[in-house]
This record gives sequence, C-alpha cells and structure tokens, in this order.
Amino acid sequence: MAFGATILDAEGLRLSAAEKALFREADPFGFILFARNIDSPDQVRALTAEMRDSVGRDVPILIDQEGGRVQRLRPPHWRDWLPPLAHVTRAGLHADEAMYLRYRLIADELRAIGVDCNCAPLVDLASEATHPFLKNRCYGTDPEEVAAIGRVVAEAHLAGGVLPVVKHIPGHGRAVADSHLELPVVDISPLDWATSDAVPFRALNDLPLGMTAHITYPAWGDAPATLNAPMIESIRQDLGFDGLLMTDDISMKALAGPPADLAAASLAAGCDVVLLCNADLATRRAVVEASGRMSAAAQTRAERAMAARRTPDAIDIPAMEAKLEALLNGRLHG
Repeated sequence: MAFGATILDAEGLRLSAAEKALFREADPFGFILFARNIDSPDQVRALTAEMRDSVGRDVPILIDQEGGRVQRLRPPHWRDWLPPLAHVTRAGLHADEAMYLRYRLIADELRAIGVDCNCAPLVDLASEATHPFLKNRCYGTDPEEVAAIGRVVAEAHLAGGVLPVVKHIPGHGRAVADSHLELPVVDISPLDWATSDAVPFRALNDLPLGMTAHITYPAWGDAPATLNAPMIESIRQDLGFDGLLMTDDISMKALAGPPADLAAASLAAGCDVVLLCNADLATRRAVVEASGRMSAAAQTRAERAMAARRTPDAIDIPAMEAKLEALLNGRLHG
C-alpha cells in the first residue's frame, strides 16, 4: 500500500498514546521535529525511534537545521552556527568548501539522533528587497554562485547519510512579506524568473526532495505556488524537477482556509506530500483523512528518495572543525 501523503509532527518530547494511534493509521511519509521536541540527544533518539516504531518502517525524519535563526538543535548539546549568509560572506573565496564542511558536520549531528532529512539547501536569491525573515538564510545574490553552494550543501548532506530538501521552489527571495504571516506576491515575468530565481532550482533538479513556497506569481495565476497547478507543472517541466515535492507547512498564514481543504488542494495541484506543523490532534487527523494515500507517481518518487539515503562516509571531525575555523577566520590561503 502507498504511504500516507503527509509529513506530521508531535506535540512534545515523546509521543502520546493518541499520536501513536493516529500515526499507525496514517502511515505518513515522514515526520518533522521542532524545538519543542528537543531536549537532549538521548531523548531525541528515543523520540525518533518511537516515530519509526509507530509506522513500522524506517520512515524519514526531517528537521530545519539551516543554522542562524533556523536551527532546532542548539547548545549545549549541539553546535551553534552563523546565519548562512554570514557564513558565506566570512568564508569569501572559500565559501563552497566552508559550506560543505558546515553541513557535513550538521549531517553528523543529525544522524547521531536518528534524523535523516534536513530542509536545506535554501537557494532563494537574496536581494536588497528580500524580507528579513529570509535574507540571512540565503547564500547570496548571484544565481550561478547560489546554485554552486546549494550543490555542495546537498552533497555534504548526502555524504553524511542525510537527505537534503531544496527550498523554496519556485523562489522566495523577491518577496517583501513573510509567508509565515501573509501571502507574498512577486510580479515577475516567466522569462525573468527563468533567468534568475529559477536558475539554482534548475541546477539542483536531480535532488530527491523539494519544498514549495507559499508565494503567488501572478504570471501563473492568483493561487499560491503550493496550490497552483500551472506553477507545479512549470516546476516539473521548466525546472525539470522530478523529486518528491512537499508543501511548505500548510498551517502558515500565507494560506487561507481549513488545513484539510488546503491539503486536498495542494495534492490536486500536483504536490506529492503535505507538510502540516503545529496543529492539534483533530486538525492532524482531518488533514490525514483529506490527504489520503500517495499517488502512484508520488509513491515512486518517495521510494526513490528513500533509496538515496547512504551510509555516512568516515570523517575526522576535529580536523574538519579546525579547517572550517581556519576558513572562516582567514587563516587558510591559496
């Protein structure tokens, strides 16, 4: 039977009996962790094990561990990280290598607690107009350079046994609004999009997983990209992305309407799986029922994505940390 077409979360540090029952019934494609789910390494390992036990398979478990403001794992148990744009700026000509080392170390931290999927690379293009909620999470302003950094970030994850999720397709960098709070609108022609914001996503179209943006591009219609069939078709055809396409969190205020209706609409538009976060049990159940099981095409993409998980390569962590510090502090030349 196909997986459930959802990615769900938990309310606390361990699963409740009601959550276990829902997850057993829903059989979601995966789970996602937030700060409220994280206390200590042993506790997170126990939670991720419970999540997998609840569905009876090695389900992907996601997290947002970009660094900077968006990192669910923090000291004292885990490293603290600069915002990505600050990291790239400090590394200068060595940005590619520094970002590889950064995310290879992050992948090691994730695997150690049972997390095997990270919502990165973020290859939205930064500009002077980019909303502050996003700007320092970006890697730069040049499409080709951002694509190159996005590639090494993805490879660092894969080498560490963690699946990368490229986001936010079709591009959030031009938005001057925060989609957590309202719906951004970006009035750009298809040609301008194809030669700018689309470039990094096209370059990374072979990655196993991608995430939509809750953002309206009027050239493709009035609906946000997540709910917009012409935009999803453009992601598939113009970008050539054939990985598993998940929505961004459908509880964000950029989208209007009951979450169950939004889940059904996003799948009807062509998304493969619905991400629902920060909802009560009744809402999660309603979204599970509205989402149903994955389509045959989505199931094929899901299985292909899971097959991309690798055994991590061996690394010398102290040596990697020392090299990264040297790169960020201008002590490595050549």
